Amino acid sequence: QHPKLFKNVADHIVALNSLGTFNPQELSNIVWAYATVDESHSKLFEKVADHINALGNLQSFKPQYLSIIVRAYAAAGESQPKLFRKVADHIVMLDNFGEFIPQ
Repeated sequence: QHPKLFKNVADHIVALNSLGTFNPQELSNIVWAYATVDESHSKLFEKVADHINALGNLQSFKPQYLSIIVRAYAAAGESQPKLFRKVADHIVMLDNFGEFIPQ
């Protein structure tokens, strides 16, 4: 681990005006990386959650990315009820759960 590197990267992402250039896989990879190395950066998790919450829909998010994001927030102890609700509402609206593959 390199805490200063993680802090600098997170600070950079938080300082961005928008996360619109990040795709769903990149967003899930970012929060998962921080959760798995136990690097706390609440502002980063908040920024990503706010970005996802502001999206009109989650159609571009594969089930794998949604599950990684939710698991990362849970593992990091980052409570984001609005994000969890948005993901749950999206999943409930799906016609087919076939893309959700157990890992």
